[in-house]
Amino acid sequence: MSTVIRLKRGGRAHAPFYRIVVTDNRSRPTGRVIEELGYYHPCARPETRAEVNAAKALEWLNKGAKPSPTVRKVLSDFGVMKAKATGATIEPQPEAAPEETAATATESGPTEG
Repeated sequence: MSTVIRLKRGGRAHAPFYRIVVTDNRSRPTGRVIEELGYYHPCARPETRAEVNAAKALEWLNKGAKPSPTVRKVLSDFGVMKAKATGATIEPQPEAAPEETAATATESGPTEG
């Protein structure tokens, strides 16, 4: 099975939002996903937002997955393409703990703004 890393569109009309996914290259762009690697939000203001699990993306690239041109640019912004070219590894980042728990939210009360 040949895999590709590409964008899967979400959002609404004139406000696209994309998920970066690994999928079989024969499936439709909105079809079954093998793994979700991150997101890409080109219409975010004031600047474009993107987030990628770089360690997983590098793992899929080493397995032979081919990125689409847009995904290739996003991955190069995160240093994944350079790591693949040099053979370097990327350490997986630990899950971030929530900054505010439900207990502290109820103690502080609602904020006015």
